[in-house]
Amino acid sequence: MNEKKRKGYERKEALRDLDKELELLEMSRNERKTDFEQEKAEKKKKRSQNKEFAIMAYAFVGLFLALIGYMVYFQAVRSREIVRSPYNARQDSFAENVIRGNIVASGGEVLAKTEVGEGGAESRVYPYGSLFAHVVGFASNGKSGLESTENFTLLTSNAFFIEKFKNEIKDRKNYGDTVVTTLNVNLQKVASNALGNYKGAVIVLEPSTGKILAMVSKPDFDPNTISSIWDSIKDDENGNLLNRATQGQYAPGSTFKIVTALEYMRENPNYSDYRYTCTGEIGVGDVVIHCYGNRVHGEEDLASSFANSCNTSFSNIGVQLNVKSFQETAKELLFGEKLPGDVPYVTSKFQLTESSSDAEKMMTAMGQGLTQVSPYHLALITCAIANGGVLMKPYLVDKVTNYTGSEINKTKPKKYAELMTSGEAFALKELMRGVVENGTASTLKGRSYTAAGKTGTAEYSSDKEKDHSWFVGIRNVDNPDLVIAVIIEGSDGTARAVNVAKEVFDNY
Repeated sequence: MNEKKRKGYERKEALRDLDKELELLEMSRNERKTDFEQEKAEKKKKRSQNKEFAIMAYAFVGLFLALIGYMVYFQAVRSREIVRSPYNARQDSFAENVIRGNIVASGGEVLAKTEVGEGGAESRVYPYGSLFAHVVGFASNGKSGLESTENFTLLTSNAFFIEKFKNEIKDRKNYGDTVVTTLNVNLQKVASNALGNYKGAVIVLEPSTGKILAMVSKPDFDPNTISSIWDSIKDDENGNLLNRATQGQYAPGSTFKIVTALEYMRENPNYSDYRYTCTGEIGVGDVVIHCYGNRVHGEEDLASSFANSCNTSFSNIGVQLNVKSFQETAKELLFGEKLPGDVPYVTSKFQLTESSSDAEKMMTAMGQGLTQVSPYHLALITCAIANGGVLMKPYLVDKVTNYTGSEINKTKPKKYAELMTSGEAFALKELMRGVVENGTASTLKGRSYTAAGKTGTAEYSSDKEKDHSWFVGIRNVDNPDLVIAVIIEGSDGTARAVNVAKEVFDNY
């Protein structure tokens, strides 16, 4: 092999070796790349697994914290509500160790007590008979009124601990706590006597605090005999067990003109310029609306329309109002909303919609139509007017004491909501003052106190000779001390709700 061939062969060998090295390098690079990608994939998988674990851990911690939070909330807030609920059957087991406490009026008069006879037999006694039947309630055949809402308190004893210890040793019952109410016995008597034998209701409040001073509903019953008369009264069509003050549902009649007037003032800042000529009737389509008694009021502004309770003028206002805004005002005044306080009630209804006809708008504006309200609700609206637009939370329990009179807790007046501005409240109060000074409630004019209010007549059937008679009012207009709502069902014209209010106002 010559030198040239040898060198060529060596170069080929060198190139083959180089190719093998390059191939090995490529294989090594690919292996490293694969290892890197596998390592990267492993890290990504671990990160994913760590993320999932972290999410699960956070979720578990979150649920745990939420559970702890709810337990704290339940113990601090809800537990008392659950334990005190009249639907909690466990409360009745407390009676095995506690003699049911007393319910008393604001002046200390006993409204309900437990008498213990020979052999330890207990009987619940109501010294005023039917006078406080609905508001105090009964404690046999179920429970109602304060006997129901304050059941837990009445079956709880905060007697001196040494006395309780001795009673436990001797296997004697402890005396339950006393519920001191805001009820005024004199006002309750006056309201009941003024309502007489008519079906209806009266509720009286102190607007500056929310205290409920009187609550009368008729027909009533004697809670002392509830067990013996239960079968005959529980399904009685007269509704003796129904507390009409809070659970009655009625067309508001002209008392609703308070709401209509407020809406008109909100939509028309120049409301004092309103003018309307009343001819005694107004019609739209086939519907003709008359003023009460077919009266013709002539030229009127808003104040005189309100004072005269002019149906045609307010029907005229009704078709001008923005329905959506009207709905909002009704909602702000708690129509269709939860009412404050601890008394059982029925939610009021305002059912005007943007698709309602002009006739429906007119009927609603004057207080007829499909609107439904309770005396309690109207009294709350009137309280807000009397109190500069602010509604205080109504309450019946002033304080709780143990059976010897030592105070356990006391209710503090609390603001519930601002239903209207102070300016709106003042304007409405002046309209209501005009009803007494120049309008349909003139029987309250010239008393030793000033008064403001709104009368109402609500048709409830085709029988034109009988209507519901309404009145809501304020005593001592510039410094209100009482607010009242009265309804007399099926008034024949001689029974007027404003006369009931007069008796209550006069005797306060």
